[in-house]
This record gives sequence, structure tokens and C-alpha cells, in this order.
Amino acid sequence: MSEVLSAPQPMGQTGLRGAVVGDTRLSSINGDEGALIYRGLDIHDLARSSSFEEVAYLLWFGALPSQTNLDEFRAKLNARRTLPPSFLAILRDIPRDGTPMDALRTAVSALGLFDKNVNDMSREAQIEKALRLTAMFPSILAAYYRLSEGREPIAPHSTLDTAANFLYMFTGNVPDERAARVLDVALILHADHGMNASTFAAIVTASTLSDMYSAVTSAIGALKGPLHGGANEGVIHNLLDIGEMENVDSWVTRKLAAHEKIMGFGHAVYKAYDPRATELKRIAKEAGTSAGSTKWVEMTERMEKAVWNAKQLYPNVDLYSASVYYTLGIPTTYFTPVFAISRVAGWTAHVMEQYADNKLLRPRANYVGSRGVKYTPIGERKGDVQV
Repeated sequence: MSEVLSAPQPMGQTGLRGAVVGDTRLSSINGDEGALIYRGLDIHDLARSSSFEEVAYLLWFGALPSQTNLDEFRAKLNARRTLPPSFLAILRDIPRDGTPMDALRTAVSALGLFDKNVNDMSREAQIEKALRLTAMFPSILAAYYRLSEGREPIAPHSTLDTAANFLYMFTGNVPDERAARVLDVALILHADHGMNASTFAAIVTASTLSDMYSAVTSAIGALKGPLHGGANEGVIHNLLDIGEMENVDSWVTRKLAAHEKIMGFGHAVYKAYDPRATELKRIAKEAGTSAGSTKWVEMTERMEKAVWNAKQLYPNVDLYSASVYYTLGIPTTYFTPVFAISRVAGWTAHVMEQYADNKLLRPRANYVGSRGVKYTPIGERKGDVQV
């Protein structure tokens, strides 16, 4: 087959790194300084003084709530946590050999079928959808976990907040305040993070004027990929493989000598210390102290030091979130879904921002293939072309 090769074309931005796809008022990352803000507020201040519900309110409405606003907001979330029996029937039928992320993706897609106002694009309807999704994510995951263990789901507690309710529905026990606060801080830190892959997937879908459930389903599909979500699972697997503190340095040396990637280090944006890692290290120590063992966070700190000495790589958010979740008793396969419990607040905020000033996201591709190829009739073609 004859072909005319195209003239050399300038390659596009690999992986869209550095490309700006639009304006946002939700969050901003300064990778050089290691800074993250939500609506102008520093992530350290939010992690140390705020709650996940306050952060969700901030992302959706543009300012922190008053106590009255917060009480009303929490009541609205609590009123929407219960899963309809017909929806629970879908969860019961999901194969148990799937992953929790598979179950979450499928469940959220199905959830849209239970909303008679699914295609209502009014601001009021968008807020209602965001409330339902944020309220139901913990319920979906806790219910699926218990069903997969051969146990019945637990109804949500009427007075607990998002973090405490998840731990209660997941374990069957009301968590102590310290454990609930540790998870609450983790949810704050994961709520939003600029134009990451899953957020971009959500707003691409929203830009077509598809419904919010479809947009969030797109986001879950992107988060499921191991190059976006899942690194914290890799971290805890590494820690379990290492086993003991005295093995950390030799394990790191061996991995680096083999040119293997060590999960939890490096970031596409941060060229300084990830501010979320700072806060997660702090609460990982608190979680360990509360649980009676700081082994995992101490091993993580040792790994951080070994990697820095060898490669000058900073940790990212996944390094210390792994020991936080593990110490709280959350199974490894639920690490990324728990991340999604938080990030749904950011996804829905970005979707609503996209709807408010919508333009279809339709980028171009840089064609680098052949041009001027002569068409050959099928009877004259020779050989097989590998597909």
C-alpha cells in the first residue's frame, strides 16, 4: 500500500500538562510554593479549624456558613442519606467480585434513575442533586461493603456528620470523636484539587448539558484509573511488604536500584511539599496514637526520609492518607472510594460552575498521521494489515 507521509507537525501538550481549560473560583494550587486554597482560604486553616460539611458548603455557595446555615446544611444531608429499598436491591445484585469503585460507579449511574428531576438544570435542582450525591456516597459504600461481607446494611444515624456516619454505617459502631475527626480532616483535604483528571472528566460531560449524575459517573470512572486514584492502596501494600521499621531503608534502596516507582511520591503539579501531606502526617500520628500503635506512620516517615535522601522527591497526598485509612480499619480496596466520598463535593461544585457559564468543551487534536494515501480497491490489496 502506497502512502504519502504528512509533513512534520508540532506535537501537542503531552497529557495536556499545563493546558488551561477554563476559569474557576473553587480551588487553586501553587505547585512551586506547595500551597492550596479553597475559595481563597488556606487548606491548613480549613484542615485545623473547619469540618467537611463547612468545606462542601464553601465550595457550593462561595463562603463559609454561619452556625445556623451549617446546622440547616447538616440536617439536609442527614435527611438524604437513606437509600431507597429499590435502590438497595440494585446494590444487592451487583456481583461481589467487582471492586468497590466498580460498585460506586454503577450505583451512582443508577441513582439518576431515581430522580424524577434528573434533567432539571435550575440552580435549585443542581443543589438538590449535589446534596443527594454527597449524602448518599457514604451510604452506598457502607451498604456495599456490608453486603459483600454477608451482612445487612445499617441505616444512617440521624445526628452524626458525614465522617462519623460513614464509620458507623461501615463498622456498626459509633466511632469515638477522635477517629471521626481524623476522617473528617482527611475528607477536607480531598474535597477539591484544581483541574485534576476526574474533575475534568466531570466538566467535559457537564459541558454537553448532560445531567449531574452522568457527570459524576464520568468522574468516578476517571478516578478508578490507577494513574489518578489508587496510589494510597499501593502505599499500604508497600508498607505491609516491608513489614518492619528496620527493613524500610533497604527496601527503598532496592526499589530505586530497580528503577521501580514508589507510590506516594512526586506530583504532576507540586514541586514543593504537598500541603495536604503535611496535614495528613499530623492526623496519621493522631490516628495511630488513638489506636494504640504509631507503627505505620513511623514507617511512612522513615520511607519519606529514605526517598528524599536518595531522590529528593516530596511526598504527595497519598503517602500519609494510606496509614490514616488503614489505622481507622478501612480495607485497602475502599481507600479510593473513601477519597470519592470527599471529592464528590468538589466534583459537584465544578459541575455547577460549568453549568452556570457553559460552553461545550470541544478541543482539537494535533493530527500526526499520514496524508494523501491512495485508495486501493479491495481486489488489489495484498497482505494483511494488523488491526
